[in-house]
Amino acid sequence: MIATILLQASAGGGLGSYGSLVPMVLIIVVFYFFMIRPQVKKQKDQKKYVDELKKGDRVVTTAGIHGRIVDLNDTTFLVEVDNGKIRFDKSAISLDASKALNTPVVEKKA
Repeated sequence: MIATILLQASAGGGLGSYGSLVPMVLIIVVFYFFMIRPQVKKQKDQKKYVDELKKGDRVVTTAGIHGRIVDLNDTTFLVEVDNGKIRFDKSAISLDASKALNTPVVEKKA
């Protein structure tokens, strides 16, 4: 009985153990190109944007606070808002919201 099961198992598929490996490799490739790679690119863009900030730039934080940069340090920046100044960590910059704030609006004529 056991010998029959072993013979059937060994004579089963032509690909053997590689047949179950192919779908796993495809799943890993899909995850890399559709999830990991875009996230790494977004992180690089965020770091580049934060490194290029200078005094006078208008920014939006991830908390939604709008202001103008007054002072920059290695890891923090001082933002001037309506009622004073607030110090934030550089990681608190929202790349998408800050770019939208600094992009001029072009009106279409009808």
